[in-house]
Amino acid sequence: MRVNYDVKLRPWALSDLDYLVKYANNKNIADNLTDAFPYPYTVEDGIKFITKWSLDKPTKAFAIEVNGKPVGAISVFPQTDIHSKNAEMGYWLAEDYWGFGITTRAVKQIIEYGFKTFDINRIFARPFDTNKASQKVLEKAGLKLEARFEKTVIKNGIFRDELFYAIKK
Repeated sequence: MRVNYDVKLRPWALSDLDYLVKYANNKNIADNLTDAFPYPYTVEDGIKFITKWSLDKPTKAFAIEVNGKPVGAISVFPQTDIHSKNAEMGYWLAEDYWGFGITTRAVKQIIEYGFKTFDINRIFARPFDTNKASQKVLEKAGLKLEARFEKTVIKNGIFRDELFYAIKK
């Protein structure tokens, strides 16, 4: 049975805290992100995250809202210096919502927003080689694999390949 999900991006609010902590506190999510994403994910982590990003203008970190409920996060961060025409994209989605095309839709929305809002010409993402689902999301959203750096990142004590996917304006 195919479920029809209404997916939209919106700024975070403190009223999202319970959902954020509930969904972010998941080792399967944390294992696919940088160590800056804590596990376990606490109320204090959620408050710090929402406080930091809800006031940012223009918004760079959004809640992925599905049928009125925040169930993930997605961001686009313009880079600096010689990389100033680039922005890095990152995202995660609550495990209960995996496999329904939600992340692909959110990625397409953040790409459109990023190119419209910031003076950039390239958006990139850096999934681990073990995160096949994220690689599929990026490809479905139109990003191309540009590079693979073998055994350059360490996560949970294991060296992993870092992949660079990107899309140009």
